[in-house]
Amino acid sequence: MSNERQSDKEFSKKIGTRMTLIAWIIVLGMLTFAFSGYLARQSNPNQTIQSLNYQDKTEIILRQNRSGHYVATAEINLVPVDVIVDTGATDVSIPESLANRLGLVKGSNITATTANGIITVYSTRIDFIKLGDINMYDVRASINPNMSENVVLLGMSFLDKLEFSHSNNQLVLKQVKN
Repeated sequence: MSNERQSDKEFSKKIGTRMTLIAWIIVLGMLTFAFSGYLARQSNPNQTIQSLNYQDKTEIILRQNRSGHYVATAEINLVPVDVIVDTGATDVSIPESLANRLGLVKGSNITATTANGIITVYSTRIDFIKLGDINMYDVRASINPNMSENVVLLGMSFLDKLEFSHSNNQLVLKQVKN
């Protein structure tokens, strides 16, 4: 009988150890999930953009991320993409891998001067870009085979149709409707 009790105690101890291990795995999984969401919001604090529509204007306010950039989630041809507002970029610039996913057509090759030197990009047109409630159609863009990240540079071919101002770590973009 004592061997049976000893065996039951060992079995209970093994079950207890396994249950504790499973509980720790669940807790670590939940923390990982919560922390990854936190990091995503730190990188892109504008995943959901509030728009203010009044009279003939649409206005959105973007917050800076931890690095001082304006990163937001937009839609290109109805597909959600991350964008970085880049007033130094002449056109909207799209990584080639993302352009392929979006079904964009490569046009003529163009020589472009970037911070990293002179490169070849390809002209294209974007049917539709949506940032908050700001909508633009038939926007000039370039496909960049040298960009490794799937983040779009939202350049002046989009921004020059807007009024924008910057203060207090916020960028206000206004679209005047005709």
